[in-house]
Amino acid sequence: MAGVSADTLRHYERMKLLAAPRRSAGNYRMYPPDALDRVRLIRRALGVGFSLAELVRILKVRDGGGAPCRQVRSLLEEKLLQVNEQITELIAMREHLGTVLEDWDRRLDGTPEGKPARLLESLAGLEMKGRTT
Repeated sequence: MAGVSADTLRHYERMKLLAAPRRSAGNYRMYPPDALDRVRLIRRALGVGFSLAELVRILKVRDGGGAPCRQVRSLLEEKLLQVNEQITELIAMREHLGTVLEDWDRRLDGTPEGKPARLLESLAGLEMKGRTT
């Protein structure tokens, strides 16, 4: 119902994210209805970037009657900052790759067919005589 495997449920139990359920006479796990909501909450939190370790800490406070809302907000703000940094790095990488491709196109245009253009060597600014790419 939650779209996760039995292994995932057992993992959540071991991490104390999900309470150990009652067992049937045949030793099958019998989860209470609120376990579905809990698993969905965990999956949504993982989907926005929270780690299982962070969720363990947050849900332990919550299950103990605390209100970790400010901690949760702070963690998400930190994740947003990290994503913004990654986007900045990716944009710089995209620009660099575009520059490299332009350089490689110039090299290939000036290289006779069947001769090495030494494209990979150009990444380090090296011209390695006698080697091909």
